[in-house]
Amino acid sequence: MKTTKTLGIGIAFALLGNGVFASEHLHWEYAGKDGPAHWGALGEEFAACQTGRLQAPIDIPVQLAIRNDFPIRPGYQSSSGDIVNNGHTIQVVLADGGSANLSGQDYPIAQFHFHTPAEERVSGKRYPLNAHLVHKSADGTIAVIGIFFKVGAENAVLKNVFLNLPAEESSVPLPEKFDIGSMLPHALSYYKYAGSLTTPPCSEGVTFYILSTPLEISQAQLNAFQKRFHLNARPIKPVNGRMIVYSR
Repeated sequence: MKTTKTLGIGIAFALLGNGVFASEHLHWEYAGKDGPAHWGALGEEFAACQTGRLQAPIDIPVQLAIRNDFPIRPGYQSSSGDIVNNGHTIQVVLADGGSANLSGQDYPIAQFHFHTPAEERVSGKRYPLNAHLVHKSADGTIAVIGIFFKVGAENAVLKNVFLNLPAEESSVPLPEKFDIGSMLPHALSYYKYAGSLTTPPCSEGVTFYILSTPLEISQAQLNAFQKRFHLNARPIKPVNGRMIVYSR
């Protein structure tokens, strides 16, 4: 088993997951004196957490959404990878997982990770878990597809992930190759908004595509994640008049 230091915190973080570009020497948490209310004061590189106007996550105001017709076009492929506990979440880092075409631009997938409870809300509704699928285009633009999960049947696609969650900061190889496309809901309708990283340094310029159709996980799968992270969601941030787009 290799640790995140072997991987490099830079891989766990700089690969756009929980804390892209975050400084290794600045400690932050989800509660207490280093929690979200204080992130902006922990160091100047985290200033956007406090001063940013387009911060994420948000409570998506469905009634204000404007319709468009840009479909998500998945182009994912099976890839080897690692399941990483980076101290703030569980993320699955893929070696070459393909890409998605979002608003006409191709975005290779870097990794996906989980938050409990779900970070985004939709007109006040909150799910117990969500996944953020993090992509980065050739020009460095970041796009995130969000998937909500509700408690129900066991999620067979994610079974090997939930059965192999590292208990401490470390990583384990995926037992078999993983295809992101297999975890998507059949309906890819989404809410799109301009936001930020939801962890320090809270950099803006991130576009979110939050899928409106939730998937199911079992209570046992949710418990397995919450045993490691009982709360790793940033509080809701103001919409501040930004445009919300809805696509079927």
